[in-house]
Amino acid sequence: MRTSRREFLQSAGALAVCFALPACSRHAVSITGGQAVLGNRLLLHASGAIELLLGKVEFGQGVGTAMAQIAAEELDVNVDRMQLVPVDTDRSPDEFYTFSSISIQQSGPPTRRAAAAARQFLLQRAAARLDVAADTLNVRDGDIYSAGKRTKLSYWQLIGDENIDIDIDDDQAVKAVDDYSIVGESCPRIDIPGKVFGAASYLQDLRLPGMLHARVVRPPAERAQLTSIDASAVEQLPGVVTVVRDGDFLAVVAERESQARDAARALRDSIAWKLAGDMPDERALYDWLKTADTRVEPVASKTPDSTQRKTTATVAANYQRPYQAHASMSPSAAIAQFDGRQMTVWSHGQGMYPLRTGIAHVLNLDIEDVRCLHHEAAGCYGHNGADDAACDAAAIAMRLPGKPIRLQWERADEMAWEPYGSAMHIEVEADVDEAGDVAAWRYDIWSCPHSSRPRDPEAAGNMIYARQKQDPLPLPPAQSIPQPNGGADRNGVPLYAFETMEVTKHLVTDVPIRVSALRGLGAYANVFAIESFMDELALRAGADPMDYRLRQLDDERAIALLERLAKTTNWYQRQTGRGGEGWGLGFARFKNRSSYVGVVMRVAVDPGTGAIRLKQADAICDAGLVINPDGVKAQIEGGIIQSASWTLKEQVRFSRESKQSLDWASYPILRFDEIPDIDVALMQRDDQPPLGVGESAQGPTAAAIANAVYAATGQRLRRLPLVPRPA
Repeated sequence: MRTSRREFLQSAGALAVCFALPACSRHAVSITGGQAVLGNRLLLHASGAIELLLGKVEFGQGVGTAMAQIAAEELDVNVDRMQLVPVDTDRSPDEFYTFSSISIQQSGPPTRRAAAAARQFLLQRAAARLDVAADTLNVRDGDIYSAGKRTKLSYWQLIGDENIDIDIDDDQAVKAVDDYSIVGESCPRIDIPGKVFGAASYLQDLRLPGMLHARVVRPPAERAQLTSIDASAVEQLPGVVTVVRDGDFLAVVAERESQARDAARALRDSIAWKLAGDMPDERALYDWLKTADTRVEPVASKTPDSTQRKTTATVAANYQRPYQAHASMSPSAAIAQFDGRQMTVWSHGQGMYPLRTGIAHVLNLDIEDVRCLHHEAAGCYGHNGADDAACDAAAIAMRLPGKPIRLQWERADEMAWEPYGSAMHIEVEADVDEAGDVAAWRYDIWSCPHSSRPRDPEAAGNMIYARQKQDPLPLPPAQSIPQPNGGADRNGVPLYAFETMEVTKHLVTDVPIRVSALRGLGAYANVFAIESFMDELALRAGADPMDYRLRQLDDERAIALLERLAKTTNWYQRQTGRGGEGWGLGFARFKNRSSYVGVVMRVAVDPGTGAIRLKQADAICDAGLVINPDGVKAQIEGGIIQSASWTLKEQVRFSRESKQSLDWASYPILRFDEIPDIDVALMQRDDQPPLGVGESAQGPTAAAIANAVYAATGQRLRRLPLVPRPA
């Protein structure tokens, strides 16, 4: 049932805080330059509970806890009063996707202003009742104090049984940073207790009355065509409700999950497919990237105002990254229910509003008749199979009105059909002067796109079901993500102060392997390449790698971070390497405008086998004003571990006909006993705005590992994953 904004406040007393941009309508939302015009945000109940309606989804990064701290700080209440409301397109502010490490930057300010507006309104009401000036009052956990003494008033008494609805705007006054007592403290994650003590925390745990279970039967490869099928025997299996066929889309629905799984396997054995056989040759992958149809796009160009320095040599190198998978611990899932008019979808995707738009377009429904609710699953790290699973479930639910359909992908579905992070080939060339410093920098990137999200009606054809159904939607053309965010070219523009620079992207436009956003997009490979090459240049110049970087920088925060990293790791007192052990350095500012991270990695390399063992990782992060220090450290630690897995192990294998990495044996990842000791320190920057951290450690970690391997062995490894040769 649809509720109005007033009905949303419910029958008990409550105060709702909204942004009057333009009229706080739930659906009056526009996206301009990545910024969302926001709707309902905060709801205070007379019972004492406070609901915070998240605009960003929680998928393990701790964003909900940080937002609760921001709101509690401005309201002067304890954090444990905050109740997080996951994104729901019928209630929540539209903040598009949770991506690009911008949740705190994008969602924090409106959350802060909403909470400050609520506090201001309630203190003005208290002042009127007490006949005192509002600025003489203060608050402790919702109780009102005057002249240091507790009054008989609290937020909850001031709300009473009224439904109060207030709007705010961008110039709402907020607390000074010096007055913070909650922001900047390490608050325990709100979502952890349920996960630790076995509550139904994940989408896979959700059960609805009368729910049926579905499995999709995928072809063995992209662009395969269904040539024959015999579903008669499958339809007679125990518990099977129906077999769904729509063009090349096939699914089974059963009463129990085990029955759906067995029926899907039986159906798979009764199908014949015609394979396209048009995948690239994995053995010549990087040659293919350079010869495929591409669109050449200038990224950055810089020339000196005066005569360029005299150069004495040109140094060049190539770096490569393979296709890599999200490889989520839990395969994608969704629940959908269609009542004959409205479609309701529970999904763990990264953006409920874009998902709603995509599903409405694919299924030819009015957007007002689609509701998407976020429910957490076990991580995603970018555009994995969550949106596709949601669309699959919704398409099946259309055929069984009234029945909740729970759809669960299998491990092989997840590994073969999620969009991968694109393979990349990078060529870098530098002209150096007599001191070995960079006078001119030339950098070329060959890559497929790094986003194919179904973010709007024109992009809905990126969903698997949209292309497999009887009346398929067209596959949208390859899209670039412009700077300063960038896709393949994210972090492709060095932070270093080079006088002359040319950065060029060669975007592959005919994409045979499904690709989209994997955490950090092109930043991981670009930072790996740039920072590896900087070490090579330092070696050639006879300079210490830390000193060489410092003398190429003019960014004061970057310089301060590297100087502190050198001090905390005793960089200049380290052993010089060889003998199987070495230290390596990697550094970057994510997107050149988010958080700064420097990593020093110590590795040991077995001289007989070439096996790399990570021993110690030390990291420094400058994230501006830190909301939750433990949360930031956890994100950096997680980024280091994920990058170590990418850097040492992860590579999607494929033949000319199909994907070959379908399980953990064929797509190995880092194991617990391979994780190094990790120490993360934070720079205190309370005078600076908060910056995102979730994707900032991956590139520096890869470079630090590669540079440490060189220090240990004398071998320069330029292709990921790093597979050194025995000595």
